Amino acid sequence: MTSVYLDCNATAPVRAEAIEAMARAIQLGGNPSSVHAAGRAARALVEDARGAVAALVGAPASTVVFVSGGTEANALAIESARAAGSRRMIVSAVEHDSVLETARQSGAEVDVLPVDREGLADLAWLEDRLSRWDGAWGRPFVALMLANNETGVIQPVARAAEIVRAADGWLHVDAIQAAGKIAVDSRALGADTLSVSGHKLGGPQGVGALTFGPRASLVRRQHGGSQERGRRAGTENVPGIAGMGAAARASMNGLAALQAQAAWRDAAAERLKDAGAVIMGAGAERLANTLCFAMPGFSAELQVMGLDLTGVMVSSGAACSSGKVKPSHVLSAMGLADLAGCAVRASGGWATRQEDWNRLVEAWIELNGRHAARRRAPAA
Repeated sequence: MTSVYLDCNATAPVRAEAIEAMARAIQLGGNPSSVHAAGRAARALVEDARGAVAALVGAPASTVVFVSGGTEANALAIESARAAGSRRMIVSAVEHDSVLETARQSGAEVDVLPVDREGLADLAWLEDRLSRWDGAWGRPFVALMLANNETGVIQPVARAAEIVRAADGWLHVDAIQAAGKIAVDSRALGADTLSVSGHKLGGPQGVGALTFGPRASLVRRQHGGSQERGRRAGTENVPGIAGMGAAARASMNGLAALQAQAAWRDAAAERLKDAGAVIMGAGAERLANTLCFAMPGFSAELQVMGLDLTGVMVSSGAACSSGKVKPSHVLSAMGLADLAGCAVRASGGWATRQEDWNRLVEAWIELNGRHAARRRAPAA
């Protein structure tokens, strides 16, 4: 039986278009900073991809800065805000660790923006906090992701932007999970900076981008040459950038098809609920491809390993960088700490089929049945 891959929020399978674009770039050679023919050809690939990424997020191409991935893009935004004088930051409780940890390590004081039981940011809290902002803290910096990587919950970013702008603040939007799954328009959202990552789109790992608006000023984190219009030194990863650009175009073309997974996801959720699972964020708007569920008393680690043995690949609610499973800070922030160690995330992508979701449900119900039977069995 073929394997089922439902961990696309971690890394999506690389698209054929991206592989072809990368292969062409590798064969082409040339340094995009060189003025000869090979260099100009490499530069053309980079700028073509820049335009594709800009279109994906609704931003001018001149504001797209290529970096090594989503983590660096988030760090560039946070460290730029610090350099601009922000001494206190507001970060939502459900942000990715690359935002939370960078903010905590930046030297700024960090306030945590709470969320409700569905995982939605408390905008009344945000408005009240900004209304009492002390000028000694510098310009307010607020980080609110567009869609959560664990639950798929989509945040009210445009409404948050109105509140932040009224306080003359800087809004950073981590759109790494949202881009390629829903339409993203950084200007309509009111984002001052917005991050995306290539490997979430079906592009290669090791490449990402940050776009910025007129109210944000970026600083250099990496010094040396004048690449990326002086914003990030170092020879550009031309094959990676070309692959990301190709994946961005393919993602835009596939947005409608991806929405079909909402019905498949919801059908799977109903069957899982009938078997006793708890669905996370079900009362909020979510990405069509994402399903986070928990079974009380059944550890996420055992669920992930058990499903893997049947050929179904998912992840826990949050997997740390070492590959170990740890309780989800996202679910804890939602008031679901008792389920945080029992949560599993399934996430489809551009190549996912309805039968993949069916396989997940069938494998999980069987696995859960065996687990329940072991718990009921009398001790020897």
